[in-house]
Amino acid sequence: MKLVALACFFGIGKMGLFAQDATSSGRLYVEPPTLICLGFEWYIGGDDNRNASVTVNYKALGTEAWKDAMPLFRIGGENIGNKEIAYVSPNLFSGSILNLEPDTAYEVKLTLTDPDGIETGQPEHYMVLRTRKEPIATLQGRLRHVYPPDFKGPKEQPAYEGLLHAYYGYKRYADHNHTVDPVQPGDMIMVHAGTYKADRYDYRNPLGLTFTGSYSLTHDGTAEKPIVIKGAGDGEVIFDGNGAYKMFDVMAADYHHIEGITIQNAEIGILAGEKNVLGAKGLTVKNCTIRDVGIGILARNRSCSGHYIADNYLIGRTSDTTRILRKERVQNGELSQKAYSYLGIKIYGQGHTICHNKVSYFFDGIDIDTHGGVEPLETERSSAIDVYNNDVFLANDNCFEADGGTYNIRFLRNRGFNSGQAGFSNQPLLGGPVYWIRNIGFNIPQKPAFKYWDTRAGAIVALHNTMTSYSSRSWKGLNNGHFYNNLFLQPSDAPQPTLGMKTHTNTTKSDYNGYRFHDAQEVKISWHQPKEGVLRDYELDFDPLTFSSLKELAKATGQEKNGIEVGFEDFVNVPEPNFLQWQKDHPDPDVEAFPIWYPDDMDFNLDPKSKAVDAGLPIPNVNEDHYGKAPDLGALERGRPQPHYGPRTSKN
Repeated sequence: MKLVALACFFGIGKMGLFAQDATSSGRLYVEPPTLICLGFEWYIGGDDNRNASVTVNYKALGTEAWKDAMPLFRIGGENIGNKEIAYVSPNLFSGSILNLEPDTAYEVKLTLTDPDGIETGQPEHYMVLRTRKEPIATLQGRLRHVYPPDFKGPKEQPAYEGLLHAYYGYKRYADHNHTVDPVQPGDMIMVHAGTYKADRYDYRNPLGLTFTGSYSLTHDGTAEKPIVIKGAGDGEVIFDGNGAYKMFDVMAADYHHIEGITIQNAEIGILAGEKNVLGAKGLTVKNCTIRDVGIGILARNRSCSGHYIADNYLIGRTSDTTRILRKERVQNGELSQKAYSYLGIKIYGQGHTICHNKVSYFFDGIDIDTHGGVEPLETERSSAIDVYNNDVFLANDNCFEADGGTYNIRFLRNRGFNSGQAGFSNQPLLGGPVYWIRNIGFNIPQKPAFKYWDTRAGAIVALHNTMTSYSSRSWKGLNNGHFYNNLFLQPSDAPQPTLGMKTHTNTTKSDYNGYRFHDAQEVKISWHQPKEGVLRDYELDFDPLTFSSLKELAKATGQEKNGIEVGFEDFVNVPEPNFLQWQKDHPDPDVEAFPIWYPDDMDFNLDPKSKAVDAGLPIPNVNEDHYGKAPDLGALERGRPQPHYGPRTSKN
């Protein structure tokens, strides 16, 4: 029954009796809220048989009816990483309430139960929490106008020549380290149309830039009164780096709001955090275009928090309209993998929102930073990060990476087209859960859709995704994975198993998914997990089980009892990519390449006659608004509004 399947999904069920079966309730850490999510980490002791659970109920403050969210996920004892990054998850429950309204107060109840008893500590928490409001650029202090050096005509006052002049109040601040009248919290710098491009080798360049050619900003706003740098709306504002290493350096500038400008021709567009150096708090980047850069936005420091990066266009240099160029031959005859544009967005820290961005032609699209081990302070870990409604096009490596994330990393309703290696990476996820919900990945010709390739990942929750890839999942191993209501489609020329699973724990569950198998596969299904009664096995020194049908898999393992077979014909209009055949038809000894597909003419809605319609498992806080008798499989629900991928504004 579906209720039984849901109980298994949340990790509820006995794994054998051990010495400390009763649970001790410990510390609850409430993570920084984002605009649409609340996250929790509840540390416990005992529960060796892993049959405790934490239910989650919530409602908007002042309303009557309580709603159910997904229970928190049981984490603890998973051996994660590899020889370089080794981590054992502490005992806790971790999870999120999803899809909330911004700037809204919610009542929340978390209830811990265990059939073996709660030995010590508090079994229930009640709290009132408020989601974050969207940052809006408002004038709360002084207004300053900036014009390019070649501007002719009347100027609104007070007028400044170049951004640094307005920011520090002194034209030659960059070289002379002198401040006359700098910006203060709440001030707004209105930048008027034109190109701001300095000759950084000219000691007397009118924009006052140093030899580095960078805008280094060092004053702080506040959460209530950020410092705003905004395009005036009278034409395109272009900050041209003229080949500089970095255009904007805001690592030492907390609570800045950058909106409506174009940044181009630099190795780094916006540097907001560097590992073991500095990291900014409260950065907002909205409605900007960042193009011809090596890295769009980089914020890889443990101190980074509360960033809001939304509705931006980020365009890298690895543009090719016909193929994904993974490797190219260099002079010594060896294949080299070049990253002319490395990262669209890379972030670390807590409480970030990255939404509605269009990222194209980078090596990686949107990443959590792989910092190394887990930070000792929970306020500095990569937790409570939302990545939703983004559109990534052509990533020579991965479209999205959760690598280095710790707890409550949430990838919701994103689209990734043309990924040279794997679409959605988890190597390593240090703890969990990472939520992959209602994402679309198309044309992933080299590796699996979900990657846990070189390391053992933590808790992964994959719900309602639609993926076409070389194989559905990695065969190198994970811990504690939960896969429900997804569609995994493999083209007819890819020989790997459509369902290839290697899990080091018996807490991994998979059901209610749809798969496309084909005749070219020697093995359609490969399943490798610890033997019955063994919770963890990090050797797995026996051969995986192989099957030719989902029915055989279900009979032998209990997995995919409700799984079905699907095909490309189950969609309204999704072609079969056949990426390996394209490579055979376009041989080139000097490159390794795959074709590019475009999303504009595709429709990932299910055909009304598809078996995947109404074939899903109801999951609270995820698919309660389903149309019909049950949720549809895959990323899109028939009869419901479709996600908007990328910016909600037209391109600059």
